[in-house]
Amino acid sequence: MNSTSIYKIDVHRRLCIQKDLIELSTWINTLESLNNELDHVSIIEKQLIKIESIANTILAIRRKNILHTAHLCKYEKELRIEYEYGEVEYDLNRLKFHEQKRGHYLKLIEEYNTFKNQFYLLLRKYQRK
Repeated sequence: MNSTSIYKIDVHRRLCIQKDLIELSTWINTLESLNNELDHVSIIEKQLIKIESIANTILAIRRKNILHTAHLCKYEKELRIEYEYGEVEYDLNRLKFHEQKRGHYLKLIEEYNTFKNQFYLLLRKYQRK
């Protein structure tokens, strides 16, 4: 291969990794916001609702969120190293791996949104006197 082709492949690889890093940053920020929201939901549950199963669900979602955030941070570190020092072409396997990470992220968000909707339905039962 000539040097022009190698350069174009490297530019393409870097652009794809940069796109993945930007998307990953958005995911991590969203999960951090979700964790803050879980803090507020937990306080409401402790002060108002006081149902143990709800508290356990909040705790389970928080654990999944923290674990998933840690995995995404590790993945971000790997991508940054690959961006700077890697020479492996951005191929279908790398794309599938990133899509798998996206699927796990979306599953967690969907689970949280389902819980949040149930939580809000429960809150609607309470009325101010």
